[in-house]
Amino acid sequence: MSDTCTAATALSRDHLAPAIAAAGVTIAPAHHGAPSRSDERGTTTATADLLIVGRIATGDPAAPRAEAMAVRDGRILAVGSAADLDGLTGPATKILSPDGVVIPGLIEPHAHIWVSLLTLEWTDVSHAACPRFDDVVSVLTTAAQATPAGQYVLAKLFDPSLYPGEPALTRDILDRVAIDRPIVVLNASMHFAYANSAALDAAGITETTPQPTGGTLEKRDGRLTGVVGESPAVTMLLANLPRPTAADVGHGIRQVLNEFAAAGVTSMREAMTGTLAGVSEVALLHQLNGAERLPVRVSTAQFSSLAGCATPAEVAQAWKAAGVTPFSGDGMVRADAWKIVADGSNQGRSGYFLQPYLGETSGGHANWTPESLREVMRAGLDDGWQLMIHTNGDAAVEFALQAAEELLPRCGQNDLRHRFEHASVTTDDQLVRMAAAGVSPSFLMDHVYYWGAAFRDTILGPERAARLDRLASAYRAGLRPSLHSDYNVTTVRPLRSARTAVLRRLEADATVLAPEERVSPAQALSAITADAAWQIHADDRGTLSAGRRADFAVVDSDPWTSDPESWDRIAVHATYIDGVPAFTA
Repeated sequence: MSDTCTAATALSRDHLAPAIAAAGVTIAPAHHGAPSRSDERGTTTATADLLIVGRIATGDPAAPRAEAMAVRDGRILAVGSAADLDGLTGPATKILSPDGVVIPGLIEPHAHIWVSLLTLEWTDVSHAACPRFDDVVSVLTTAAQATPAGQYVLAKLFDPSLYPGEPALTRDILDRVAIDRPIVVLNASMHFAYANSAALDAAGITETTPQPTGGTLEKRDGRLTGVVGESPAVTMLLANLPRPTAADVGHGIRQVLNEFAAAGVTSMREAMTGTLAGVSEVALLHQLNGAERLPVRVSTAQFSSLAGCATPAEVAQAWKAAGVTPFSGDGMVRADAWKIVADGSNQGRSGYFLQPYLGETSGGHANWTPESLREVMRAGLDDGWQLMIHTNGDAAVEFALQAAEELLPRCGQNDLRHRFEHASVTTDDQLVRMAAAGVSPSFLMDHVYYWGAAFRDTILGPERAARLDRLASAYRAGLRPSLHSDYNVTTVRPLRSARTAVLRRLEADATVLAPEERVSPAQALSAITADAAWQIHADDRGTLSAGRRADFAVVDSDPWTSDPESWDRIAVHATYIDGVPAFTA
């Protein structure tokens, strides 16, 4: 993951794994959806059970506009004029005339369900919610005033790198917010947390507490500052938080997916499945979907490291033994990819770069040796998985690309559509070689919007910041890129990501970062529909055309004809999966 990575995994596992593991390891797909109906001769009839009439933006360049769409058994029979489709209706056909514009369901190709559950109900103190540091303190004060004495005040997504001087939320600042209830604020990276005196007391952390191995209890002049670093120390701070039940976890998953559906998303890729409770995570998704259809289709990327497995080959065998194999599952929950994390976070200065970070002597590091990276890639390739490799820095891209260029030709001709996640900073040569190797990038475009100025001014410098999230260059290189949110690193707002891809305007100062990387509106929209669907092997989605699934959203403005400046304000009225409502505003 771009920012949470192993720190988020360790924290979330401690709190969530027992409840998830209660689901067991039996994989039982629900296979929602009606079977195809046939006439007496065994051929499929052509009468629609649903006809959508109104303004339709298909996302298909060959026929971008329509006024009617006929659906049968969740598939689109035809799209065109009302007159064209008149012969496809019958007495039983239901007519839907939505108030708004029908567009293809949006695709979120990289997000995280599991590690997002830990902080789902916590107060948001992100830069988006709190543009000034003083706003962070104000929001925390309001939250504390609404919290009974003695109970925890919990907040998330604080990112000091986005404020002048990179200020910390020290114990003294948080004690001024409240002294009679514990306050814990998680850094957006989850590598750091900030506590007041009451929270330190509740965790039993004092000036004489030994430093945990691999973690830091920061002190100044022998006194705890309230800043703790890395998962061993953060876990100590959170040790007394109540653990959720299995019902709590199930409710949280639906809450997350409802948030996606409310943004017009009908399909998403869970980008690191198995990190908390192994196979039970896939089992739980199927169980929840069996009890009541999920509001969004979920594609899972199986993590290449599991507790109790010593080697990547053992991990691959564990997934296989449980019946989790490439493209297993059903139309709502399907296993699709093999996830590898090659480096860390650029904001946290652990992404792997060819040159040092500004003001530092290190350019980060890789999480693997060249030999071990090839071993973990081979374990996925041998079983036929799509590779999904987290690569943030340009050195990480090079590191993974060299391995891909060596290994992929040995796998023969296939259509696995291997991916580099984030591919945050790349060179022209790397993009060309990615296309030749059969690897496509998925970009976290909010890197540009939220962090572009920080990358330019304090983290990477202007030259490397100009090579951030190069969507235009990727298209010029012949690639089929996508855009993602990395939820909950950023919120799920595909149309906002697409707007940034067109404008590349920074939130911090409204300047344009690398104008040569701006794309056309059509390209940006393709990166959150057709191209994103292609990346997650969802060729039956992404556009509204005959033969595809009737996955669509109803919005108040057509993004294909409106000003990209307005895309972030487009309201979603409803989403449908297989022509059946999944979300209604």
